Amino acid sequence: MNFDFWGLGLQALNAVILIWLLSRVFWRPVAAAITRRQAAAQALLGDAKATQDKADAALAELTAARAGIAAERDKVLAEAKDAALAIKADAQSEAHAQAEAIMAAARSDMAREADTARAAMTAQAGELAVDIARKLLNELPDEAVQAAFLQKLTDAIGALPDQDRAALVEAKGVSLMCPTDPSADAKTQITKSVQQALGDAVDLNFVTDPALIAGYELHSDHFVLHNSWQADLAAILKEIRHAD
Repeated sequence: MNFDFWGLGLQALNAVILIWLLSRVFWRPVAAAITRRQAAAQALLGDAKATQDKADAALAELTAARAGIAAERDKVLAEAKDAALAIKADAQSEAHAQAEAIMAAARSDMAREADTARAAMTAQAGELAVDIARKLLNELPDEAVQAAFLQKLTDAIGALPDQDRAALVEAKGVSLMCPTDPSADAKTQITKSVQQALGDAVDLNFVTDPALIAGYELHSDHFVLHNSWQADLAAILKEIRHAD
């Protein structure tokens, strides 16, 4: 087999020249264009990343701002709730205080009215007792009633301590209060009974006082012996008042 070395060499030389021409004319501009496009793409990628970073930062700031707004809103709502509860508590406290004041005033008025009513009832009871006493006196013999009171008076005199009885004897003026003016005989009998109870003589000054209703009262400079329906009724009324 015969080879045409000159033909092969020429073809090889032509191929080398073609490759050099292609490299010289076409490849470098293409490579440069590719390089420029790669650089532009890298720049675009860098700009996109910067833009994304800015967007992420803006989103983070927005999220933080929203969180801050939500926290501030919750704080305002909590403060408003606390203020409303405080106002409600103050209103309830004021209403309670006003109710207590009204109730206290009502109780005071009721107590005052009750005291007035009791005083009026007590006064009426006293007047009724006096009326009944007077009616009973009209139905009973005056001598018998006065005799009973005279006996009570002499018993009270006899029960006095010795120094009190001695003071009565030594007193310059001893008055015997009577509801009506006794007769001369009655005065004599009364004086005799009082002297026997004292164990000594004494001058009695008889004084009429219809307010006694019935009975006697012995007055001296030192003390008074109450022995009348007036005194008994006063004691009864006092018990009534204390019972209230």
